[in-house]
Amino acid sequence: MQYIDIGAFFLKVSSLQYDNDVIVSAAGRILVIDSACLQRCLEKLLVSLTKVKFYEKQRLIIVSDLKNVRMETKIFDKKKTIDLRKKHIGPSCKVFFSHDPIKIVRAKGQYMYDENGNQYLDCINNVAHVGHSHPIVVKAGAKQMELLNTNSRFLHDNLVQYAQRLQATLPEKLSVCYFVNSGSEANDLALRLAWQYTGHKDIITLENAYHGHVSSLINISPYKFHQLSNAEQSKSVHVALSPDVYRGIYKKDHPDPATAYADDVKNLIHKAHENGHKIAAFIAESLQSCGGQVIPPAGYFQKVAQHVHKAGGLFIADEVQVGFGRVGTHFWAFQLQGEDFVPDIVTMGKPIGNGHPISCVVTTREIAEAFRNSGMEYFNTFGGNPVSCAIGLAVLDVIEKEDLQGNALRVGRYLMQLLEQLKEKHPLVGDIRGCGLFVGVELVRDRVKLTPATAECQDIIYKLKEQHILLSADGPHRNVLKLKPPMCFSEEDVDLVVEKIDQILTGTLKTLCVCLKSSRNHIFVFIIQNAFSIHFDVSSEENGHHHSNGIDHSCEMSQQNKRLRP
Repeated sequence: MQYIDIGAFFLKVSSLQYDNDVIVSAAGRILVIDSACLQRCLEKLLVSLTKVKFYEKQRLIIVSDLKNVRMETKIFDKKKTIDLRKKHIGPSCKVFFSHDPIKIVRAKGQYMYDENGNQYLDCINNVAHVGHSHPIVVKAGAKQMELLNTNSRFLHDNLVQYAQRLQATLPEKLSVCYFVNSGSEANDLALRLAWQYTGHKDIITLENAYHGHVSSLINISPYKFHQLSNAEQSKSVHVALSPDVYRGIYKKDHPDPATAYADDVKNLIHKAHENGHKIAAFIAESLQSCGGQVIPPAGYFQKVAQHVHKAGGLFIADEVQVGFGRVGTHFWAFQLQGEDFVPDIVTMGKPIGNGHPISCVVTTREIAEAFRNSGMEYFNTFGGNPVSCAIGLAVLDVIEKEDLQGNALRVGRYLMQLLEQLKEKHPLVGDIRGCGLFVGVELVRDRVKLTPATAECQDIIYKLKEQHILLSADGPHRNVLKLKPPMCFSEEDVDLVVEKIDQILTGTLKTLCVCLKSSRNHIFVFIIQNAFSIHFDVSSEENGHHHSNGIDHSCEMSQQNKRLRP
């Protein structure tokens, strides 16, 4: 059966049994794949369909009334799907918008569609990197699957061609690839490479970091292991301060936050050595995603790498969330730190296959040779198979041909611009930070104490969902709106999203009732809104430290003085 994406459902006229299939959409459109069978199809259709119009040039038959049509695949109503999910899927596997989940049945570009044909603007799906269901990617996978899919123990040009293309986007010394199937597999393998090469065991990770779901990665992911009841941090794992210059200890007004945060890593290494431990690797997302869209200060990675290398360890850059041109100015997010920084290992995932399960670890020849010398062969059944590599090549082709990295830069700058204007208008918006199409909007109840506006953030997300815009929140306090849409996102999409957020924030302010009570050291502000009931305690200082007023931290300087578009 050959499917063509022309509607919310894929239907088949059951009475037609030709070599070439006919596809019918829920909207009543039928697309005949082979023009040679058009006449026969039309004659057959007249038996089962009424009010048929045929357009020969477009090879399209418009039908206003369908009869004798059956679903090609069984479709449950939403309640049945929810019931079956509860019955057969593990309860720890959560869904978006759990109070009223969305049932998505198809997607195209930056849009997703539910079972009723409602269109949603996808602002969060960085897996569908070049756009949902991109025809070039789909065609490449289907074409290769028709020919061959097998493991990498057989020679195949797709594997070496893809490795060559990937390496061409990286610094020269990162020349050896290992293909696997997910970001978790990639990061797990990166740890194995580091352990084997250094002969050390300990790993330094960052606060709020997330690197994957397998056991070795849960241990180094505070974002996850802090959720475990009665869990003890492994003695071989050391958690460094997140280089967050908005909410962290060293803020934007610090004279050298990069050095200050890197010195924290240096101190962790010193303490580990005092306790008889040795560092195998420091691992960090090039830009922290689950940690709240955190952009590390320039120079931080270079200084950390110096300390780690001196201790005999390696630097692992996790690009699973942010690679492949998303930051706009560069193909890889670690390159934001400068040309003088090159990690020892880079891991990739999510966007690499546009939804197809493929990932990769790239490292130096020296580290790869040490891994081979362990005496254990490395084999991955599906890693680097011809179909996955064909899809990976197609993704690279689309990024280049459609200038998606350039689009990320242009649209990302425009997004930052409008969000900065939003921040000037709404006190709830504390910080705007991002690079390209990787942007965070941190919401706070005041801009001095940085009290997280968690409830407000969730309310905005649900209100946007009602407007058919999909957004999510992250960060340790779940108060950061995160935007990391497909790379085909447009300025028109930006206008819509920012306009709706502005309307939601403005709607809450219209019903604002403020009562001020002063005391010697504090001003107490009581706010009752249509959506929230919040108590603000506004103070000029907290614990003796002065807090910044929420100036943006971004890769590009945004224009500050333009008005929001209506």
